Amino acid sequence: MTMVTPSNANAPIEEQVRVLIQRLSAYIEQFHGGSVEFISFNGKVLKVRLGGACLGCPLSPNTLHGWVEGTVKQFFPQIEQVESDI
Repeated sequence: MTMVTPSNANAPIEEQVRVLIQRLSAYIEQFHGGSVEFISFNGKVLKVRLGGACLGCPLSPNTLHGWVEGTVKQFFPQIEQVESDI
């Protein structure tokens, strides 16, 4: 997954994070039937909402912290935490 492209390299970080969340959601939807939605970002904490097959799934904490938070921190190490906004 490539995050920074010539078209968005100079975009504000929030816009770049939104693009990454959209890409993660597309992957989760295609392979697992779930989704992830950008809710808010304050510069340190990103709030997302899991949906689709992720709702009520006992593995949703793994999806949130393993896939979503892990990927976000890989591209944006300055983000300290990813939280679920349920």
